[in-house]
Order: sequence, then C-alpha cells, then structure tokens
Amino acid sequence: MRQRLRYLLSAYVLTVLLFIIAKIVFVLCCGKGHAIDASDLPAILLHGLSLDLSTALYVMVVPLVLCLVDVWVTIPRKVLVIYHFFISLALALAFVADTSLYPFWGFKLDASCLQYLSQPEGITQSVSMWYLIGRGLLLLGLAIIFFFLYKLTLPKKDVSRTTKQRRLIESLAWLALMPLMVIGIRGGLGESTTNIGQVYFSQNQFLNHAAVNPVFSFLYSLAHQLGDLSAYDFFSDDECQQLTAQVYTTESNDNDTLLTTTRPSTIVIILLESAGEEFAHVMPHLQQLKQEGIYFSQCYGNTWRTDRGTVCALSGYPSFPAISVMKMPEKSRTLPSIARTLQKQGYATNYLYGGDINFTNMRSYLIATGWEHLTSQNDYTAAQQHSAKWGVRDDITFQTLEHRILKSHDASQPLLIGYSTLSSHEPWDVPLQRHDDEILNAFAYLDDCLFSFIENMRKTPVWDHLLVILTADHGINYKHIDQSIPLEKNHIPMLWLGGAIKEPRSFNMICNQSDLAATLLGQLRLPHDDFSFSRDVLSSTYAYPTAVHNYNNAQWIADSTGHVLYDFTTNRFIVEESTDAQRLLQVSKAILQRTTDDLKNR
Repeated sequence: MRQRLRYLLSAYVLTVLLFIIAKIVFVLCCGKGHAIDASDLPAILLHGLSLDLSTALYVMVVPLVLCLVDVWVTIPRKVLVIYHFFISLALALAFVADTSLYPFWGFKLDASCLQYLSQPEGITQSVSMWYLIGRGLLLLGLAIIFFFLYKLTLPKKDVSRTTKQRRLIESLAWLALMPLMVIGIRGGLGESTTNIGQVYFSQNQFLNHAAVNPVFSFLYSLAHQLGDLSAYDFFSDDECQQLTAQVYTTESNDNDTLLTTTRPSTIVIILLESAGEEFAHVMPHLQQLKQEGIYFSQCYGNTWRTDRGTVCALSGYPSFPAISVMKMPEKSRTLPSIARTLQKQGYATNYLYGGDINFTNMRSYLIATGWEHLTSQNDYTAAQQHSAKWGVRDDITFQTLEHRILKSHDASQPLLIGYSTLSSHEPWDVPLQRHDDEILNAFAYLDDCLFSFIENMRKTPVWDHLLVILTADHGINYKHIDQSIPLEKNHIPMLWLGGAIKEPRSFNMICNQSDLAATLLGQLRLPHDDFSFSRDVLSSTYAYPTAVHNYNNAQWIADSTGHVLYDFTTNRFIVEESTDAQRLLQVSKAILQRTTDDLKNR
C-alpha cells in the first residue's frame, strides 16, 4: 500500500503545483493592460488554491479506483502511463487555450469554445498561421513535460501481491479514502459546493479571473450549458418582435414623481427570503408599513429560487425555465445592474448576506455587476456564523445593516446597500415561538426584525434622505399553495419606504420584480436603456401590464384578461383562466423566445 499511496500523493501534489505554475504564467502572459503588480500574485494564488485542490482531486479519481482494483487484480503499470498521457495532454491543452483565448475573450476558458470547433475558420481568420503553429508546438512541449513529470511519480514496477488478510485491510483503507475525496471535490460539508465564485476576492476582475482554475472553469461551464434553447424558437424574428413590442417598453415618459429627491443619500434594497404575500397574515408590521409607503399591490416574482430572483431584482433581467444565470459567470457578468448604474453616479455599493456568499456563484455575480464591498457569513464571529442553519440570523444582520447606514451618514458619498435576509428559509430555525407552525413562525420573526429596523432608522437623521425598497426573492409552496395556483404563490410584496418618499401611494398594475430596476432608475431620472427587459411601470409607455414566472420548462403569464400556466414538456395548459388564453400563450412563447435569444447572444 505504501507504494500506491506514495504515488497518489505525489501525483496529486504535482497536479496542484502545475495549476499554481499555470496561474503565474497566466498573469505574466495576460496581465498587460490590467492594473496588477507583483504584490497581487500571492493573493491570486492563495484565493485560487481551494479550487486548485478540488480540481486536482478530479484528476486522482481514476488512479484511486485503479489502486483499489490493483490490490486484488494486477493493473499493469502501462495503464497508469496511458492515463497520465491523456491527463498531460488535457492539462496542456487547457493551459494553452486559457492563456491564448483570454486576451481575445476577456474571460476564463469555458465550454463556449466548443461551438467554434465546427467552424475553425473563425479561429484562423483571427490570428496568423504562425501564431497557431507556435501554440501547437507549445501545447506539444508542455504535454511532454507534464507526461515526464507524471511518470516520475509512478511506481517503478508493478506492486507485488501480499496475503489475503493484508489485501482486505488495504482495500478497506482505499474505500475509506473515497468519501474523503468526494468531500474534497465538493468543497466540504457545507451547503455550498465548489464553484468559481468562491475564489473571487477583488473589484479588479482580472485578479479574479487569474485565480480561477481553467480546468474547473471549463468543466463547470460544460455542466451548466444553455442546452437546446432552440426548443423555444416558436416564431420568426419579426413575429416574435411584434408579439412582444408592447411588453418590453423601457422608456420613462411622464412618470409619476414619488420621491422628494432624485438622489437619496442612502438607498437600501432588501430581498426578503421567500416572503410571498401568502404570509401577509403573519406579518402585521409589514401590512402597517404598506399604509406608510409606496406599495405595488400586484407585483409577482419572476422565478422560484433565490439565485434567480436576485438576478431578476438587481439586474432587471428575466428568469428562465431550466437555467440559473447566476450560475453562469460568463453570462451574468454581462448583465446590467442597479449597482453599476448608481456606481457611475458616485454611489458606494455594499451588499450584505448572512449566509455563504459563494453559494450558487453569488459572489462572482455581485462583484461583476458593481457591488464593491461584500459582507457575508465569514465576516461574523464563530457563534454568529452558526446562529442559524443557513448562517447568521436576521436580527444580527439587520443590526449590521443599521450600522452600515449610520456609519455612512457623515460621509459625503451616497450609498447603495443590497441585503438578502435568510432566516425565513427551511429549516425555519428562528429565536421566536409565536405560532405552532414553524414556517409561519419564521415569517413572523422576519416581520419583527424588519419593523425594528425601520423604527430604528426613523429615529435617526438618516431617515429624511433614506429610501428603503422591500421585495421578495420568490414565493414558496406552502400547504395549499402550489405551482398550480400561481397567482397566490408568485404574488410578492414590493414596498418603498423612508423619508425620501413624498407621500403614501398604492399602485395596482400588474408587474414583475424585474421591473424594479427601470422603475427605480426612472424615479432617479437616470437612463436605463441597457435594462432591455425591465419596465418603468410608472411611465406612460407601460401600456400593457404583464407578469411572467417560470420553472422546470413551464411558464406562467398574467395580464388584464387573466392568466395561463403552460407546460412546454407536455405541451399543455396547467392553468387556463383567461378570456383570451390562446393569444396569451402566444405572447408567453414570444417572451420566452426573445429572452432566451438574448441570453444565448451574451
């Protein structure tokens, strides 16, 4: 066993070292034109190490299995030689492709390169033949070097057999290593698994990209490809544009003025975890606040998951039936965002989340779209980090939110803060016992935390120039509320509060959470043409109020004629409650086609 274990450890360490060296070479080759100096290199290597360690374990899965089999049946040494030949070639190809493509693409190696293999002229027309020859020779040279290094780790000869008892003990030892390897590959036992976002650490995107392991980036994107979105090609381009022409009107014309200023000194956007309007009866403080602020009474969530709803709210971008844009860094970094727009207007941008901000690539999305300073679970004490299953309890993070707002009050720079709550999420572990139902109890707790925050802010000088926007990331299935009752499940609050509000108002037009961006920017008198799918619902151009929601290859749509829910897998209506259901279905299909086309082209 000693020889086999020595081989595995040596090959693993070698793989990690190759990844580290590749990062250094990447920085040297691609750093030109980027704000980077020698002092940044240690941070790149340190933050990228976790991804390197995990990716190297993928390389060792086959050798581990072979070592286990070799205990009982002799595996010729040449099998490992052949395996490491292909691994050497694959690593060399990844390193050369990543370093070569980055100056052209501006992002790390991913599976999108595969679509160009069927049309190599797109590559040959971009670079000279000598460039390709040089890269080919470099690829061959690296593959040979890597293969020679891996051969040095192999046992010098086939391992001899031992007694049956010793072989049984050794087999159990190898089997015991397998779950440890799985844990290492997924990145631990926590809620989040290994993902690209975990290595992001800087506002300088080049530094983040340099820290990303190119092999992992390729494999990750391959597993999160768009799939066959041609399934949503229902109409010609002209027909699609005609059907959606009234749906997506982004201009802000003759819109109501709701605020006392076009530049509130502090803007806070709070995404209330799972807080659909079906829980209004256990959130009395929220109902009271609706009488004091600007309430959009027919706002509906675009989607059913936090990672998707966050993108909808903060980027004004639609959701998709089977795709999470946040999990696709190569797409999410191209999105518009409220943060980036306000950043250009001089606002500092902060985001607060009490959970693991690496979950579902949240970190990479936030940093790439303009959120400068992130606060998450790891910024709290050990006791606070484990105050709830998902991370830091809401009463604690609301206090952090208060502190951040008050701290910025004396600063001359205006502030935008985004904040995602988390306690109203299963397993519903909150320090409150008001209802026998644990779910209702969690939302009552959230209601208390929210009300305490608002009341505390009301007592400070910050209040006069404060704008707080409350909405939910999504609704949930609760008892009788299920996917077949979308009007109830998808109904979420959208409420604007604070001293920057001129007077209480209520609006009852149908809208989506993705309309928050254009509506807010319209009130701030800022352009929002890049938010192609966010509507200013207070504008005179918003003549066809609609809302959509999708999940698992199904989409719901509502307008003044009613609503329908259609399953694209079975091609049938799940809900058909509209006086013009067929026309509404056509609009729904056109929306899905137009939005997926936009995603494909990003």
